[in-house]
Amino acid sequence: MAPLASSTRELFTEAVRAVLETWPVLQIAVDNDFSGTYSQQKAEWMVDALRLYFIDNDELQQDEVEDFISDLMNNEFDTVVDDGSLPQVAQQVCEMFQQCQQDRLTEVREQIKQLIQKKSAGRAKATPAKTPAAAADDDDDESQDEEAMECDGGADGASVNGAAVKEQHLPPQAASHEEEDDGWTVVRRKK
Repeated sequence: MAPLASSTRELFTEAVRAVLETWPVLQIAVDNDFSGTYSQQKAEWMVDALRLYFIDNDELQQDEVEDFISDLMNNEFDTVVDDGSLPQVAQQVCEMFQQCQQDRLTEVREQIKQLIQKKSAGRAKATPAKTPAAAADDDDDESQDEEAMECDGGADGASVNGAAVKEQHLPPQAASHEEEDDGWTVVRRKK
């Protein structure tokens, strides 16, 4: 297909930005500085990198886009995305690019509008959730090391900085903690 006109390229950039800014995994990575103090700048750079990837490559497939975004998240934010959201993000960007190529700009603008409304409705948050042992003794330094990461907003299952980020709702009596020789704490679910 023909290359995108300048105004259409700008609209596609706006679409990519809207998709990425409403992606909970990226929101959590930026909000918690997984990429250091420049996390916000890297997220903005990611918009341009993804836009250029589409412009520089003909007929990209969704799995190629998934791989590209996955590499960006891994390399720039030390985050492995395994919560199932990556195919959705790639598909959404691919569809918007195709709509831009087909001059279906009204549809793209409507999708951007919906994403902006979603963004203003609230952001995903990652907050430390104290384990039952930590709740019992807040002053114990070892208990603070046992804090688990709890995510609100759909990032269930993402691995962040080597730690699993999962939402868990176990009653206090449903889990037991055992410290291994290497200093790790193993949480076992009671049956």
